[in-house]
Amino acid sequence: KHMKQRCSYLNNTHRMLEVSETTRILQSLPYNLTNAQNKVWTDIKDDLQSNHVMNRLIQGDVGSGKTIIAFLSMIMTVANGFQAALMAPTEVLAKQHYNQMHELLKKNKLDYKVCLLTGSTPSKERRIILEEISTGKIQLIIGTHAVFQETVVYHKLALAITDEQHRFGVKQREELFKKGEHGHVLVMSA
Repeated sequence: KHMKQRCSYLNNTHRMLEVSETTRILQSLPYNLTNAQNKVWTDIKDDLQSNHVMNRLIQGDVGSGKTIIAFLSMIMTVANGFQAALMAPTEVLAKQHYNQMHELLKKNKLDYKVCLLTGSTPSKERRIILEEISTGKIQLIIGTHAVFQETVVYHKLALAITDEQHRFGVKQREELFKKGEHGHVLVMSA
């Protein structure tokens, strides 16, 4: 299973430091990353720490490990005091990512708050989530197209990830990326 990537460069206003949380997660996994996964993860870490904004595409078959790389990127981002959002094309996939992230945080005793934001999030719960996103109380936002709606105001969005990017229009992806001021972009595709 291999992965390919592409990137481009702009000035980085969300420069990060390497964090121990990602090392701890990697050590807790029941498997080791492949050489291709390690290379992609190293490239992403380098981008997040560099003078340029990351704009990266990760391509890989289903099961090639794109999600764990995305999660590590999100953890590095929030450990540096920023927010990270992951947009999935369906509620089923968004919920799956949310559950996986929730378990990863719990297993590694990481005290970051993750939310699930979709079109079917009840309005009372949505109001609380939107408030906590805008104040930075929620650092990890996982959802569908709901993550870039006008009512969603981020506190410090530094990383926007789109899963199955081919299932979204260019305009939809741009709406999410515009939520963060010159933030890092990671798109994943099979």
